Amino acid sequence: MQKFPWFTAQRLRDSFSLSTLNRAPAAFSIVILLLSAGWIIASRLPAERVAGEQPAPRPGFLAPDFTLEVAGGGQITLSDLRGKVVLLNLWASWCLPCRAEAPALERAYQLYKDQGVIILGVNATYQDSEQNAAAFVQENGLTFPIVYDRDGAVSRRYALAALPASFFIGRDGVIRSVAVGGLMNESMIQTKIEELLQEGR
Repeated sequence: MQKFPWFTAQRLRDSFSLSTLNRAPAAFSIVILLLSAGWIIASRLPAERVAGEQPAPRPGFLAPDFTLEVAGGGQITLSDLRGKVVLLNLWASWCLPCRAEAPALERAYQLYKDQGVIILGVNATYQDSEQNAAAFVQENGLTFPIVYDRDGAVSRRYALAALPASFFIGRDGVIRSVAVGGLMNESMIQTKIEELLQEGR
């Protein structure tokens, strides 16, 4: 067996000082973080492209219409809710912020439903399941209407980039404000609903 005297444990130790080895994990972590950030930026599409020809919904524009099946039976068409204040909330059962804000949404619904306010929960069923959605609704005691976005068409129309995503819609069907990817607290929800209820009074 041929020996390679230049390749010895001593020479290997001499090639890499202890300080270099100590810095390696930190440097490796930084490189991974930078590569990850670069990938996120490079792969992110503008909202208009995600939604196809439909511009991304934003304040001041008419909320894209849709018809979806309701959990428990029936259908809801968004445009049929004109004349009411609508909080459109896109969610999934695996989404932790969705789970955290669900009780606040239910309390707001109980507080304002007699004043012509509809909270409409759109389950992103194409990346969830009806069984998990139903369990989520039961666990959180939700009584506002829940509809199923089975093929993702509504999520695409609303340029869904993160969950939860909430659209506050005036009585005229126009979006007034949008909250995407963050946890809404009870005060924020109620303030936005109160502002919409005051319109036209």
